[in-house]
Amino acid sequence: MTGMKRVLFLCTGNYYRSRYAEELFNHLAHNEELPWRAFSRGAAERGSPDNVGPMSHFAADRLRASGIVPEGATRYPQPCVLADFDDADLVIALKEAEHRPLVERRFPEAAGRVTYWHVHDIDVADPAVALPVIDGLVRELVTALR
Repeated sequence: MTGMKRVLFLCTGNYYRSRYAEELFNHLAHNEELPWRAFSRGAAERGSPDNVGPMSHFAADRLRASGIVPEGATRYPQPCVLADFDDADLVIALKEAEHRPLVERRFPEAAGRVTYWHVHDIDVADPAVALPVIDGLVRELVTALR
């Protein structure tokens, strides 16, 4: 991956939104032959005990329904560490109101590097609404990186 740039997607627990964005981005970037690769992490120190298994079935099911086999489907959620910011050329958190306070508290030295989107978590928006929003934002990002 020499010369490959990296985008870091952050959500709270690295289980649903950021994992979906990571997998979709990597699929699209690969198809477009872009020199970019995504990885994802959780902005919180630990994930929710309600998160069962490595990845939300909503994210995995939508990816598969789109013909995308999630490369990281067996990887369990990972909390972000400061070194992840150093490994990223671009950092995107999926919901500003939710993630800015976590980033500013845990990583004040990197907080200025984060771009924020506004995608609600499952407690506010049904996956049938939220995941298409992520689709659109990731596709716009891929287009901008061409």
